[in-house]
Amino acid sequence: MNQVAEPQESIPKSKLRRRYRRSKQVNKACDGIVARVLVVGQTPPPFVGQWVMIEKMLSGTYQHAALHHVRMNFSGSVNEIGQFQLTKIFHLTGVVARVIWGRIRHNTNVLYYPPAGPKKVPVLRDIALLLATRWMFKSVVLHFHAGGVSEIQQQLKWPVRTLFRLAYHRATVGIQLTEKNPDDCGLLDVRHRVTVPNGITDVAADFPRKQSDASWVPTILFVGMLCEPKGLFVLLAAASILRQRGVDFRLQIVGGFDNNDTKTRVHDSVAKSDLSDCVTFSGVLTGDDKWRAYAGADIFCFPTHYPSESFGLVVIEAMMFGLPVVATDWRGVSTIVDDQETGYVVPIRDDHRMADRLNELIDDPALAQRFGGAGRRKFIDCYTFETFCQNMENAFVLAVQDPKHR
Repeated sequence: MNQVAEPQESIPKSKLRRRYRRSKQVNKACDGIVARVLVVGQTPPPFVGQWVMIEKMLSGTYQHAALHHVRMNFSGSVNEIGQFQLTKIFHLTGVVARVIWGRIRHNTNVLYYPPAGPKKVPVLRDIALLLATRWMFKSVVLHFHAGGVSEIQQQLKWPVRTLFRLAYHRATVGIQLTEKNPDDCGLLDVRHRVTVPNGITDVAADFPRKQSDASWVPTILFVGMLCEPKGLFVLLAAASILRQRGVDFRLQIVGGFDNNDTKTRVHDSVAKSDLSDCVTFSGVLTGDDKWRAYAGADIFCFPTHYPSESFGLVVIEAMMFGLPVVATDWRGVSTIVDDQETGYVVPIRDDHRMADRLNELIDDPALAQRFGGAGRRKFIDCYTFETFCQNMENAFVLAVQDPKHR
C-alpha cells in the first residue's frame, strides 16, 4: 500500500535566516574561530601611528579570531585631533549605531577599543561611546596606543569621574605597547594586562639604501606630526648648532603641521638659523614615497616628548631600513632604541646633547652603520608584522577565555 506523503510545514523566512546565521557561527567555530572581535577605531587618513596600526591589524591573518571593523572618523586632518567640533557629536551618534548593528550582524563577543590620550575632549567622547556600547559585549579589550588616559581621571569633576570609571574600568584585557608607558592598565583595573609591541611588514628589500660617493652629504630624517611636543623645535635647534660647528648635512622633515601657527614659527626658525639651504619639508608621505625617504636617509632623529606618545612607530620603520636612531628618553621610545647599540637615547628638550650625538654619527659613518645593523636585527627579532598579529590574536583569545566571559 502506497503511503501518501504528508505536506511539510512551511518555515517562515525569518526562522530560516536565524538558522542560517547559527549554522555560519557553528562553521566558524569548527574552523577554529574563537574570538569574534568588533574593532572600533579610526584608520587613515590622516596618517597617525595609532590609526596606521589599527589598519594593519585589520589586514592581518588570524586562525582563532575574526575581526570586523566600525570606522571612527572624528578627525580628517592632524590639526583636528583633540579639538571640539559640532560635527563630531553627530558622527559619534552614527558610530554608536554602527557598533550596535555590528554587534548584532556579526554576533561579536569582544569589543576592541583604543582609548584616547590625556585630553579632555577625546576622553569625553570615549566615555559617551563606551557607556553606550560596552554593556552589549561579553569581553572588552582596551588597546592603549595613546598612553596616559588614566592620568586625567583626577582632573575630572565628581559626576564625570564616576562616568569615567564606568566607561574605562575593569576591561577584560588591557594591551600596552611597552612596559615603560604610563600604568593605564593598573590604574584602570584591567583584569588581564598584556604587552604587545607594534610590528610592521618588512619592505626594506624593495627599497635599497643609497650608496655613498665622493659627493655624499649625510641626511638626517624626521617623520611625524610637525608640532612642538614631537620635539621639532629641539631638532631645529640641534641643526642650528651643527651648522655653527661647520658640519655638512641635510635635514629632511616629513609630516603635516598641527596648525598654521606652528608652521609659521617653524619657517621663521629655519630662516633665522640660516638653515634654509639644508632643511627640506616634504609634507605627508605615504606608501612608496615614505619608504623611499627612509631608504635615502643616513640617520633617523625622533626627539619626542609628546604627551600621549607610547611607542613611536616611525622608530621601528627606521630600524627596518637599518638607520641608526637618535631619540629621546621618553616612555616606550627608549625601550625600542638601545643606547649605544642601535643608536643614542638623550634627555628630552636637550638640543645640545642631540646635536652632539648627531655629530658623532655624521663624523663616524662606520659607527652609524654598526648601530643601524644592530637596529635592523632587533627589528627582525621583535617588531615584524607576523609577531604582532600572533600577539594580538593571543590577546583576543585571552579575552574570551576569561572566566567572566559569559
